[in-house]
This record gives sequence, C-alpha cells and structure tokens, in this order.
Amino acid sequence: MMRAALAQARRSLGRTWPNPAVGCVIVKDGSIVARGRTQDGGRPHAEVDALGKAGEAARGATVYVTLEPCSHFGKSPPCADALVRAGVARVVSAMEDPNPAVNGQGHARLRDAGIAVEVGEGAGEAEEINAGFLLRVRAGRPLFHLKLASSLDGRIATASGESKWITGEGARADGHRLRAIHDAILVGAGTVAADDPELTCRLPGLAAYSPVRIVLDSKAGLAEGSKLATTAGLVPVWLLCTNAAPAARREALHKAGVEVIEVAAASDGRVDVAAAAQALGQRGLTRVLVEGGGQVAAAFLKAGLVDRITSYRAGVVLGADGRSAVGELGFDRLDFAPRFRLVSARLVQGDTVESWTREA
Repeated sequence: MMRAALAQARRSLGRTWPNPAVGCVIVKDGSIVARGRTQDGGRPHAEVDALGKAGEAARGATVYVTLEPCSHFGKSPPCADALVRAGVARVVSAMEDPNPAVNGQGHARLRDAGIAVEVGEGAGEAEEINAGFLLRVRAGRPLFHLKLASSLDGRIATASGESKWITGEGARADGHRLRAIHDAILVGAGTVAADDPELTCRLPGLAAYSPVRIVLDSKAGLAEGSKLATTAGLVPVWLLCTNAAPAARREALHKAGVEVIEVAAASDGRVDVAAAAQALGQRGLTRVLVEGGGQVAAAFLKAGLVDRITSYRAGVVLGADGRSAVGELGFDRLDFAPRFRLVSARLVQGDTVESWTREA
C-alpha cells in the first residue's frame, strides 16, 4: 500500500513546488478506496485529494501517506485536521516532515485525536522522491541534477562547435522526460548565445509541464529576440545576473517578461553559483536540472552543489580538440575530485544512460 502511495508521489514531481510531492492512498477492508497526490501548483495536498475521493469510506480506514500530514495553516487548512474530521482509524507515514512548521506536530495532532500513527515504512524511497524539498528545508537550496549528453570521451561538441546530434532520438526524448520532473532548467549565457534554445518539454502530452527556465548571465546579455525572451510570457524565464549588469539591459529584459534576479558575483565576475542556489531556494524551487554548458557544470561541481548526474553517452569519439562536457575544476590531487555512486545504467536506442548520486 505504501508503494502505491509512493507511485502517486512520483507522479507529482516537478509540478508542486514550493510544496513537496506527496502521495496518499486510503485503504479499507484490505482494498484501496481512494488514491491522491499533491496536485499541480501544490494544492490540494495529497491527503485532501484522497479524502475527497473516498468520502464516507474514509471513516475507520487506514491512510498511507509518503510525508507527515501538515499541521499548520498556510494557503489551505491542516491535513492532519482533515484526517481527524474524516474519522480515519490509522495513519502510516513514510517519514516526518522536517519543515519547522510541521516537524512531528502533524503526527502528534493525529495521536491526540486517538488515531494510531506509524512512521517509517518506505522512508528511503520517500526521502529520495523529496530530496529536493528536504534540501531546501535543511540547506536553503534546491537539489541540482546535472545532465550530460556526450561522446564516449566526454565531449559535447566538435572543435567547431557542432553538437547536433551526438546522442540519438531516444536519449533526447529521455532528456525531455527529465525536464518534466524538475521545477526548473538552468543553463549558462554561453549555451543560450550558441544554441538559442527553447528549454521546454517537447514530449507529447507534457508541453504544459515545461519548467521554469533559468539563465546564468552576469551582464544580462540575453537578446530580447531570443527564443527564451520571446516566449517568457508562456513559460517563465528567470535571469540571474550580478551588479555588473547595466540597468538598461535589466529594464529591456523586464519589459520582455523576463524576471531579472541579482545575486553576488564570484571572483571571476560570473554569477556565484552558491549565491544563485540560495536565491533559487528562497523562491521555492526544489529540483533544478542543470543542462550546460561546460563552465556551468564545472562551477556547480566545484561548489559541491551537484547532487545527481544523468549521463547520456553516444558511441562516438571526438578527441581532445572537442569541447569538454565539464570545464576546468582546478584541482591537482585525485582525492579532491567530486565522487558519485552509480545508481543505474541502461541502453536507450544504442546510447548508454547512467544515473549517479553524490557520495556522502
């Protein structure tokens, strides 16, 4: 039953920020009478969604939920109170919510009402699903997931800059699936200038789930005629710049519908990615897909901000004169290198797709 609730939670990934993606199932007499998930935009919450479907069948039932029911008034009443009113007999939560506004208080409210509460079933998977939300609560920043699409020798383009297409159609479609389960996509100004990308999700049926598009652009050089700027009214575009960005450029982009956000500069004058991470966390993002280019990838790796990597590798070799997927990291000892643990590997139409997670 908890696996069914976790499946519901995964369906909400990329759609609920700043709220967590939560799943809920209501069980009576050994059968599921209702399923719910946190709905797009974060409301209604999973418990309320499921209770609405269950109706009177919720009385005396067991509720499986992937995160502790909330206990505070936000933009909606507490889910713990809704469960009490519905007359459920038992609540099985995968984990406590570390949000200071909850942090055990939801479970306490249920117990005070005479509802049996169990915590811990499915905790590992629940924590992985909401790793971004948990990071934002605990560290003030979203989870950063680096996507790499490269040759066998780690190149993303030839020496001349040709890159379309190193990987095949299947790998590219899988990359769009990744976009759909993240709150935002982040690229550097160089990638935008070179490729003029749209950074939308172009899988059938998922166009409406295109995430926020973020550009690191220290001097706000994004062209008003770019695909990003001209579509900012349809899918949000955030530009992170430094105080070196001229006021005229900021104003022009603002008029085009781009949200311009100033953050601190690093020693090289570029946007400081640690400051950018905090700014994005403050705006509620929980999961950000970092798509490029090599300098941006290197900056996040050097700052210790890359939590996950998905690598798409094609069976082609481009050589040392090709453009590297990751820029210079500046260390001279192997024990300084960022390390990741392989989670899965599979073939997608001849390309190798590997998922990695940062070692603790």
